[in-house]
Amino acid sequence: PSIGHCKLPQELINDFNKDCDNIVGDKKKSKLHDFSDDLVGNVKQELIISELINNQDVLALLPTGGGKSVCYQVPALMREGLCIVISPLISLMNDQVRHLNSKGIKSIAISSSMNYAQIDTALTNCIYGGIKFLYLSPEKLQHNLIKSRIVEMNINLITVDEAHCISEWGHNFRPSYRHISEVRKIIPNVPILAVTATANKSVINDIQSSLVFKRTNVIRSSFLRPNMSYVVDTILDKESRLIKLLNKIKSSVIIYVGTRKLTEEISAFLNTNSFSANFYHAGLSLKDRNKRQLNWTNNDTRIIVATNSFGMGIDKQDVKLVVHMGMPSSIEAYFQEAGRAGRNGNTAYAFLLANSNDIKKQNNLLKFKYPKIVEIIDIYQNISSYLQIAVGDEPEETFPLDIEIFSKRYNLSRLKVYHSIKYLEKEELIKLLDDNFSNSKFKFIISSNELYKFQISNKYYDSFIRLLLRTYSNSFNHLVSINLSLISKKYEKSLNNILLLFKKLKDLEIIDFKEESNLPQIKFLSQRIDLNINHLNKEKWSERRSYDQNKLNAISEYVTNKSKCRSSELLNFFGEKTSENCGVCDICIIKKRSLLKN
Repeated sequence: PSIGHCKLPQELINDFNKDCDNIVGDKKKSKLHDFSDDLVGNVKQELIISELINNQDVLALLPTGGGKSVCYQVPALMREGLCIVISPLISLMNDQVRHLNSKGIKSIAISSSMNYAQIDTALTNCIYGGIKFLYLSPEKLQHNLIKSRIVEMNINLITVDEAHCISEWGHNFRPSYRHISEVRKIIPNVPILAVTATANKSVINDIQSSLVFKRTNVIRSSFLRPNMSYVVDTILDKESRLIKLLNKIKSSVIIYVGTRKLTEEISAFLNTNSFSANFYHAGLSLKDRNKRQLNWTNNDTRIIVATNSFGMGIDKQDVKLVVHMGMPSSIEAYFQEAGRAGRNGNTAYAFLLANSNDIKKQNNLLKFKYPKIVEIIDIYQNISSYLQIAVGDEPEETFPLDIEIFSKRYNLSRLKVYHSIKYLEKEELIKLLDDNFSNSKFKFIISSNELYKFQISNKYYDSFIRLLLRTYSNSFNHLVSINLSLISKKYEKSLNNILLLFKKLKDLEIIDFKEESNLPQIKFLSQRIDLNINHLNKEKWSERRSYDQNKLNAISEYVTNKSKCRSSELLNFFGEKTSENCGVCDICIIKKRSLLKN
């Protein structure tokens, strides 16, 4: 396969042919430019790749499962140098790295689980070791070490995955995405590919502006999913409807619910009714989440009941049914989650079980989502005091925060605390890391000379300190993540004894030690300030609230709609005008039945 005068690398030919099979079955072609115009996905891929080869910035709007990897892998492999891929999810990055390495394409992902020395080695390999793809989170891209080493790399492309996270008008805003453009100052002549599957007009404009596109350049593939049947069911007895759906549609299933508690309750309900189900939410340990996802992927578990933390990077081909047990907060979120069904091109169903009670509930939640500015300020100051962070401090470590205990101490509602923190994230002051697990970490807080003197005077700790120095480099400069089980094995002592040694060294002011925690973590994104009313813009607060209200109104109208084709309504929301009806949604089916009766 080739594009223009450029030959595609052999390593991707099989993948590309697989993409072709998914779209055209036995009509597979051997070259991109041989495809007929009706093969929209591959025609758009060719256009995107050609633009990047010509050093043009591109915003690619590709539907979920639309072959975005090919769009950056092909141009990156055609040229000397490496491609930086900025992605929000470490599991997704690791999957891509495993896939590329299995093809003989050297790739690396830098994650928070790596210590300073490991990151330094990885970056050196990117300069001298023939690495073709470097995967980073947007937060990692802000680190001075990484910025300084990027200057030394021969970079041919920057890819921003899930680009809607750049825009605070998108459904998954991450403030750290706003800083991606800083890399353009370091490597100004490298083209950027931004990719998303969900973006309205405001988000499209925001992405290109934030990434400092040299010129407006949007390549849009159709979001039409002709194999998808979208159904809204306003039934009140949702559990009974769910049982009927699961008995009728025999396949792998995702069920989305609004809270962690509901994931557990619905999962237990289904198991009681003889269905194979498990639950998934961000409160589980990483190990548990990975295990549950793997069991579901391998069809050892048929049904996964999850919050919206499940799904990014999921590409399971045999999901025939996605059920929402309540109304999502936006059409963008709903479309992305529903789009995880029908990846194999066969008929699939997206059932949204929502009624007037759900609309009322979401409107009530919106009130909690925007506490008054004075309340947000008080919560910021109280969190800072609670964690003992002084004005002017900018700690590099994270701090466990039990929101329930904190809320009780200050006589606040947990929802108000949670949403105040989320608002402060948008202001880039603090961030809530609610994956609910952080590794144990330590750092020497005395000089190497002082440590040596301590070892001589305290033989009891000497061998343990030497083990730490051998195992974890750069522990004088940074808090390093540690594996307590590994240390226990190497030191031939129980975990309790190891923990006791760390705590004693902390009491002696030799180290700083943070024990692993399942609590949400607070990260200070900037210096702690004496926050007051002048720091938070009332107009911005009102604008954000109004925008979220409009998004809620849009999904409410989708739920209450009784006349417009569901598929057409979704496409129109994303700016794709169509007058054709899908014929398979609940609205179209009702109209067909009505015509038959007449």
